[in-house]
Amino acid sequence: MHISSAEFYCSAPDLASCPEEALPEFAFIGRSNVGKSSLVNLLAGREGLARVSATPGHTKLINFFTISRRWRLVDLPGYGFAEVARKDKARFNEAVAEYLAKRPNLKGLFLLIDSSLPPQKIDLEFVQWLAGIGAPIVIVFTKCDKASGTKVKANMEAFLAQLSAWFEPLPLVFTCSAITGVGRAELLGVIDQALAELPVPAKTSESQAPVRTAEPPSMKARRAPWNKLSGA
Repeated sequence: MHISSAEFYCSAPDLASCPEEALPEFAFIGRSNVGKSSLVNLLAGREGLARVSATPGHTKLINFFTISRRWRLVDLPGYGFAEVARKDKARFNEAVAEYLAKRPNLKGLFLLIDSSLPPQKIDLEFVQWLAGIGAPIVIVFTKCDKASGTKVKANMEAFLAQLSAWFEPLPLVFTCSAITGVGRAELLGVIDQALAELPVPAKTSESQAPVRTAEPPSMKARRAPWNKLSGA
């Protein structure tokens, strides 16, 4: 996939504030400090598009980026950062849960897992929740350059062994590194395949629209299909 442009579109604190459903969306989520913003920048081919912070839990809004005037990359707030105020953390989690369950133009969810660590309870609990709402996902093991190949493989196998209780077949699995660029082509390929299977959309004015604040959309309480990318 060739990325011709990557631009910030808007931020939203909750589902009601998300932009109109004009373009297909591909969302990225993971535990705080998993390297999500770095991966977003890698995929977009634009350093600094998503702000990378040394402080975990920096992303607190649902951030939308328009890619090639054709689709949106959605940077979701990370989960599991203990320093976030309890009431805010609950609000963020609620916003993410609503977005994942009810956003009709969501065409794919990429769950980021730190490959340098053994399976973390909070990641497994989140995956189990995703399975419970029937969310077909792609697993992306990040930071594959931070540990030895043997350790990364062992951590991945241990994590995937847990998933077999909730998914049949298992989701697609990739490794990536924001440092070396490993995995970029493969992840963009998954998105490209999903886009190719969508009906040709009507022309929208988003490509001409300036960066703006979010406007309440007309929501439909249903999920979009994954277009068979998860093996379903």
